Amino acid sequence: MSALPSSAIAVRSLLSINNYHYRRGGAEAVFLDQNALFEQRGWKVMPFAMRHERNLDTPWSHYFVDEIEFGGQYSAGRQLVNAAKIIWSTEARRRIESLVREHRPSIAHAHNVYHHISPAIFGKLHSLGVPVVLTLHDLKIACPAYKMLTHDGVCERCRGGALWNVAVHRCMKDSLALSALILLESTAHRVLGCYRNHVTRFVVPSRFYLEKFVEWGWPRERFMHVPNFVDTSALEPGRDTGESFVYFGRLAPEKGLGTLIRAAATARVRIRVVGTGPDETELRKLAQAQGADIEFLGYRSGSELHAIVRGARAVVLPSEWYENAPMTVLEAYALGRAVIGANIGGIPELVRPGETGSVFPSGDVDALAAELDAMRRRPDSQVLDMGRAGRDWVLRDFTPAAYADRLLGVYRELGVAA
Repeated sequence: MSALPSSAIAVRSLLSINNYHYRRGGAEAVFLDQNALFEQRGWKVMPFAMRHERNLDTPWSHYFVDEIEFGGQYSAGRQLVNAAKIIWSTEARRRIESLVREHRPSIAHAHNVYHHISPAIFGKLHSLGVPVVLTLHDLKIACPAYKMLTHDGVCERCRGGALWNVAVHRCMKDSLALSALILLESTAHRVLGCYRNHVTRFVVPSRFYLEKFVEWGWPRERFMHVPNFVDTSALEPGRDTGESFVYFGRLAPEKGLGTLIRAAATARVRIRVVGTGPDETELRKLAQAQGADIEFLGYRSGSELHAIVRGARAVVLPSEWYENAPMTVLEAYALGRAVIGANIGGIPELVRPGETGSVFPSGDVDALAAELDAMRRRPDSQVLDMGRAGRDWVLRDFTPAAYADRLLGVYRELGVAA
């Protein structure tokens, strides 16, 4: 198909793309908050996603693609259809072309699209003359399993094109079938140049990810560092400091919660764990076996979560994979809490030791125990000063306005009137 004439493209209209149109995780939060932010600035925002029962209402949903739940229970025939869509969704290409031709966006900005919408849409957008920006919330364009993490820890075996490792090491849910499918998917997308040839600019929330992609052979000039943002207007900072420490997030192997539980037992501090995930049962057993003072609070959100964080001494992020730019840190700061973070991925970019918190070597139980003990022993005034310094940092560098201005700078570079 031929590109749309430049005169037909509407000014200040954003085609915003993500697999899900509800608050499922960090990528969805950025996607939805970015949409709201640009609407507030007078942009026409057109979301494009997958149909899902939990989606937020939108007049654009009739363009959405049919639902696929990766790893869900389907008939053998439907599984084959879904496998083909995961690799190359002709439905997504058809529907997004219809939307573009009818509404002519100025620019397309995508977030997570793999496994559902598929990057097949990027070539279609490119052929229609719509610039494509992709925010990289994970490492998918380098690592087929998107985490650079496997059974024996952080993994860069696929560097240099050795993608077969994803199947050899069963990197997707320890399943040979799923891992082989993802190997096929990633190989096809590389051969077809879905990302390399059809994405105009990549946005990365952390400098660590930018440098990692460059290490893996991607050209630096294709990437722009745009940190995440947090709206502090509804996040009142705590005025006092508690005695317990808080972790909030997913209960999954890469999050380092086993290390945190062991460190809590060593330091004899109390940890409040907020969240759910596949490791919850095993983590409860570990806490009991270690004699650790761990309170599992389950899923909490909104004002209830904010109250728990405000009541903490500090927030702990003990990750054991290449975290990108976790919103946990910015939200903790916005609530006036210091952060103890693992020295891995993009986390150390967001923690200023001695000023807004501290860092420790990822996976090191004794080092984390020492940081927990040190934070417990600090005078309350120093702990509160750290939280205030974190909030001040957010108010300077991680505001919605700063985020929008940085993105608009990217769009202007691509010739979009902003």
